Amino acid sequence: MYRFEPIGRIRSCFPQKFGIPRQAGLVPQATAVLELFAPFGRAEALAGLETFSHLWVVFVFHAHLDRPWHPTVRPPRLGGNRRIGLFASRSAFRPNPIGISAVRLDRIRQDGDRAEIDIGGGDFLDGTPVLDIKPYLPYADAITEAAGGFAADPPLLLPVDFAPEAETACRRSGDAGLKALITGVLANDPRPAYDARRDGDAVFGMRICDLEVKWRVHQGRVAVLSVAPATRDLPPSAALPTTDPEP
Repeated sequence: MYRFEPIGRIRSCFPQKFGIPRQAGLVPQATAVLELFAPFGRAEALAGLETFSHLWVVFVFHAHLDRPWHPTVRPPRLGGNRRIGLFASRSAFRPNPIGISAVRLDRIRQDGDRAEIDIGGGDFLDGTPVLDIKPYLPYADAITEAAGGFAADPPLLLPVDFAPEAETACRRSGDAGLKALITGVLANDPRPAYDARRDGDAVFGMRICDLEVKWRVHQGRVAVLSVAPATRDLPPSAALPTTDPEP
C-alpha cells in the first residue's frame, strides 16, 4: 500500500459541490488559492515555477472518500440517462478518488517554508487536498489531434441575464469580478442533466463564496434572480448533483 501526504489545499470560491464547473478551464473567472504547507512551500522547491503560465494540480476528491466506486457512470454530456464505463469518464466515483486539473498560474506568494499560489480556471471544492503540482508543458500536453470521444466539443453556453436587484447586489459587493464569475458558472448550466424541470419556473440556489445565488432557466436563458449573503448552510445533500460528474 502507498501512503500519500497532502502538500497543500485549495481555498476555492465553491463551498459546495453544486455549481462547480464540470471541467477545469470552463470558467476562467473562477479563482482560488493553492496553499502549500511547510516544508513544501520553500523557495527552493518553487524556483522556476513562476516562468510557467499554467499548472497541473493533482488532488483528492475529499467529499467522496466514504463513497464506493462505480464501474459505470451517467455523464451529463449524454443527458444523464446513458451509462458508460467509469474509466471513459472523469467521474469522482473512482477506486482511488484522485483528480487532475490544468489551471492558470496567476501569482506566487512566499512566506518562509509556506507559499500561496493564486490560480484561475479551477474546478475545486473548497478545502480540496493537493497531492502534487507539475508545470503544464504546451509542446507535450496540448495534443491538438487528440480525439475527445463523446465529449469532443465544448458544451454550449446559455445566455445569462441579471434581474436589476441581482445586478445591484453584484455592484455593491465590492468584488469587481463577481458578476463575471456568476455568469461563467451559470452559462455552463450546472443543473442535473436529467432534471425534469429543465425549463420553467423552478428556482435553483447555489453558494459562491459567502453568497447565495438564486436563478432559473426559461426558454434557454438563465435569469439570475438574487445575489445575497448566505443566511444558512445548506445540507450536504442539497449540494450534490443528481448525476455523476461529467467526464
